[in-house]
Amino acid sequence: MSIICFGAVSAQSRTNDIPTSKLPKEVKAVLEQYVSILRNSADIDQCAEKFIEVAGGGLVNENASGLRQDVPQFSLKKDFNNVKLYADPIKITRVNVSTSNGDGYGWSAIKGKKYKIWIEKANKANGMPAPITIMVPEGHESISLPKVVNIGSL
Repeated sequence: MSIICFGAVSAQSRTNDIPTSKLPKEVKAVLEQYVSILRNSADIDQCAEKFIEVAGGGLVNENASGLRQDVPQFSLKKDFNNVKLYADPIKITRVNVSTSNGDGYGWSAIKGKKYKIWIEKANKANGMPAPITIMVPEGHESISLPKVVNIGSL
């Protein structure tokens, strides 16, 4: 027996999507800062140094003083190399909202509302939009600003 599938298959339900215009300003500002860091860094080392300002959750070490060791060499490097394929200025195509009970390790672990934000490629022929996830922390003793918590899809 064989199964044939026709049509597009969505990798994630659109149940919790919100209009792109409803993305909170502080979350959009962090997204724009992250993309700016990717575009304006001279090399991956400079990019990693700047990224720590907006990185959070599992992307940072337990005390949030630096990135986890594998982040610059894998997911950050992928985004750094591929950001040139995306529209400038960025164009948000989709926003999905969910709640996370935890992301990260030790003191730097955060929980809160997660915004998975898809941005469009400069040339649609180069593929589908890709997501960047930003969390607005809730209830942490000192981390209150939105943080980028998932990268590497650009």
